[in-house]
Order: sequence, then structure tokens, then C-alpha cells
Amino acid sequence: QVQLVESGGGLVQAGGSLRLSCAASGRTFSSRTMGWFRQAPGNERKFVAAINWSGVRTYYADSVKGRFTISRDNANNTMYLQMNSLKPEDTAVYYCAAEGKQLTVVIPTTGQAYAYWGQGTQVTVSS
Repeated sequence: QVQLVESGGGLVQAGGSLRLSCAASGRTFSSRTMGWFRQAPGNERKFVAAINWSGVRTYYADSVKGRFTISRDNANNTMYLQMNSLKPEDTAVYYCAAEGKQLTVVIPTTGQAYAYWGQGTQVTVSS
């Protein structure tokens, strides 16, 4: 089992930055691909970014590429999402997730591949 807790959300003006953290419990964090998803009111949950289990490979949604950076610290069971140049359309609840399978090669971008989810943290970007 993996338990995930997000933090770092808040209210920021357009153009500003936030850093989200995802703290994981359990001994399998370092063997799982981790991802960030977001859900705006009235919209479906969407993929934002993911990082493979070793931290060597990352993948981003086109909407955040060049502005967001995903990283992980396997020694401390933590994942991060650095968000720069924030836009009002980035407003959403952000969720971190851990892939159900371990030591996979392909980074999944669909929610179905992720078996463990945090409770979410609200990010609001004002114009």
C-alpha cells in the first residue's frame, strides 16, 4: 500500500509560482512511476506530468510543458511539481498518484494506470 499526501497549494497571481509536494508512505515509492493530475470544476481529471521510478524520465502535458517541472526524491519518499508562469486556466485541484505496477518502462498518462491517489490540493490562479 502507498499513502499519498499533497501540500503546497494556494492562491497566486497570474505569472507567479507554486511548488507542490507529495509525501508518500510505504516502501515501494522508489519503484513506482508517479504522476500529477488536475481537475477543474465541471471538468474531468486530466494528466499534468509524470516521472518514472528512477527519476530519469519525465513526461508533460502540452499545456504545462516549459512551465512546470516534476521531480522526485526517492531517499525521502517525496515528489514535487514546480509550477512557474501560472495562468488562470491552471486553477484546479491537483492530485498526486502512484502507478499500480512497479518498475515499469512506459510512463502512463491515463488515470487508470495509477492505483494510489492523494486527497488533492487546491491551486487558484487569479488574473
